[in-house]
Amino acid sequence: MMGVEKRTSESGRWQALSGLVHRAIVVVQAIAQPSLTQLVLRFGLAVPFWRSGILKWDGFLQLKDTAVLLFSSEFQLHLPGGPYSYPAPEVMAFIVGCAEIVFPVLLVLGLATRLAAFALLVMTLMVELTVPDGWPVHVTWAAMALGIMAWGPGRLSLDYLIRWLYGPGAASQEMSMTAREPRTI
Repeated sequence: MMGVEKRTSESGRWQALSGLVHRAIVVVQAIAQPSLTQLVLRFGLAVPFWRSGILKWDGFLQLKDTAVLLFSSEFQLHLPGGPYSYPAPEVMAFIVGCAEIVFPVLLVLGLATRLAAFALLVMTLMVELTVPDGWPVHVTWAAMALGIMAWGPGRLSLDYLIRWLYGPGAASQEMSMTAREPRTI
């Protein structure tokens, strides 16, 4: 008799714990909505590149001398048999400076999002080849870029709005924007 009561008591504790865990999961899911998560990923990836890019410019299309100096003397590609200097440092500084401004803006707006995430993934790989000791940070950038590429920008993006307005069958659908089922973008 005592063993049955003990098992029943333990079973009740596990059910209570299970209910508590379930309620916690529901709260987390309510807070971490997919579209909010995708927005945070986009901002998280955009910020470090934007901050780096903004430091390379002295005005509209006017690179700072330090940006060119970094690519001509400081930055090197750490490849087997290397390190090697960057080819055409002035051109590289200009291209990287432009990319570090344009792609983060596209990410934040959620416009051409997967393309922007792919471009920043490629840039992350180049940064890793330039600064190999920074791999813990670079891995997080790569993970964010891959997540954005895999799951898209989410509903809080211009990509979603454009697809909703002009996508397949947009003119023939009579449902309101709020009642529509989410689509993967």
